[in-house]
Amino acid sequence: MKNEIILFENQNVKLEVNMKDETVWLSQSQMAELFGRDIGVISRHIKNIFNERELDTKTNLQKMQITYSDKTVNFYGLDVIISVGYRVKSNNEIIFRK
Repeated sequence: MKNEIILFENQNVKLEVNMKDETVWLSQSQMAELFGRDIGVISRHIKNIFNERELDTKTNLQKMQITYSDKTVNFYGLDVIISVGYRVKSNNEIIFRK
């Protein structure tokens, strides 16, 4: 499936969002920026989402190559993004979801 990049922008945040397999994918750092929280907070919520079996890692986690780098980064699907947004109670999450 083709990888696309779309732009999400509101008054507070401007993100390039990966679109693949008919869903959006964000890294932890993108979620931290979107929700206005520290990466450690985002990481803890993602870990709890998977540990509590709220969501499955198999369908909600993808490793993607970073352009001009040999490094791979974990990207999380829309279900994880929404779950993290609910947990951090972010107003940007509501805007992003809409």
